[in-house]
Amino acid sequence: MRVSVIGCGHLGIPHAAAMAELGHEVVGVDVDRHKVDRLNAGECPIYEAALPELLARHTAGGRLRFTTDIREAARFAELHFIGVGTPIDADGRSYDTGQVYGAVRQLAPHLDRPCTIVGKSTVTVGTTVRVTALVQRLAPAATGVEVVWNPEFLREGHAVEDTLRPDRIIAGLTTAGGEKAIRAVYAPILDTGVPIFITDPPTAELAKGAANTFLGLKISYINAVSDMCEAAGGDVSRIVDILGIDPRIGSGGMRPGIGYGGGCLPKDVRAFTASARRLGADRAAALLRAAEEINETRTDVALDLVIRANGGRTVKNLKVTVWGAAFKPGTNDVRESPALALAQALRQNGAIVTVHDPQAVPTAVVRNPELDYTDDLPASVNGADLVVLATEWPEYLQADPRELLSRPARALLVDCRTALDPAPWRTAGWTVHQLGRPGR
Repeated sequence: MRVSVIGCGHLGIPHAAAMAELGHEVVGVDVDRHKVDRLNAGECPIYEAALPELLARHTAGGRLRFTTDIREAARFAELHFIGVGTPIDADGRSYDTGQVYGAVRQLAPHLDRPCTIVGKSTVTVGTTVRVTALVQRLAPAATGVEVVWNPEFLREGHAVEDTLRPDRIIAGLTTAGGEKAIRAVYAPILDTGVPIFITDPPTAELAKGAANTFLGLKISYINAVSDMCEAAGGDVSRIVDILGIDPRIGSGGMRPGIGYGGGCLPKDVRAFTASARRLGADRAAALLRAAEEINETRTDVALDLVIRANGGRTVKNLKVTVWGAAFKPGTNDVRESPALALAQALRQNGAIVTVHDPQAVPTAVVRNPELDYTDDLPASVNGADLVVLATEWPEYLQADPRELLSRPARALLVDCRTALDPAPWRTAGWTVHQLGRPGR
């Protein structure tokens, strides 16, 4: 098929490259000329596992190109994916869908033949109906333009894998034509047995928020249990193992730490909570708000652990190395990063902070220029009084504690992701503190 992807960010770039990998002819559209030029040169402006290779291969092969001209996309494509950003609104609780409507307003007047618009962006329930009305009013093809909402379920750091090999596809639609188009564009994936859920638009719009909010609930729940383990002297990692074996629960997403972050999960939980309140589901809103509140306190919990690891003394003038700036491994995204929030909190409490990250230093410098950064892992701990693991990159989990032992002023490690096996570190001579785990 001939496909356009409108919006080239953390969602749009992986989706465009993956559509080319599936065999479609793809044009990506973005308003940023510099970004478009880089993409056409095969350069990836974001870090995402396997994406640079995919992008370079398909731009070089001619199957994938990028433009700033939305008219070109309208003339070229029979199916248009909308993958623009939907950041949290000024009220702090709902989605700002201005970019979605802006993209549709620019695209629709150039649609003079039957085609399909497929929304990928995460939106407030009711958006599909409003977009459909707008398209039919502005497009010369009018009712010949189908509108489908097809929410993404991508994990940052796994966006390419999750697009090419998803665990499910959801399409909210109202017409047979819309279903035909969605089945056609995803045919190579559906042919492998991936299930597709054809629903009405409100169900599809709510599904993404429901999935991410449940993940947020799981993360906040295990962090609450971690706090109980801290108080009681229990081991939260063993509790995760015990709970995870229960088929009704599962351990996926249930890792205690400093909370969730990124460009999707926090805003999805906030917006879903706000939707529950608007719909009059007040008890649901109260439950979801409790998960938010737990997540919002995780920086304080981690800071308290650092202070206790320092013998209960203030961190003022303490040389602290923070391992991790990205909100999770596998991406250079630092939006609402718990790691950066902790680094900033340490700095505000007087610590001398150096941040290391294998991929996210350039993006972190833009967001938090007041912090010091390095991309040299061994050198990052030179002279440190304390090392904090804040993002569970493989580089940290696989580091050799014996080789690093002589570099810091004190071999003191605070694992705020409960991700390391502490035994080899302690054997090598390090003191290790972890959230919700005894045996320090």
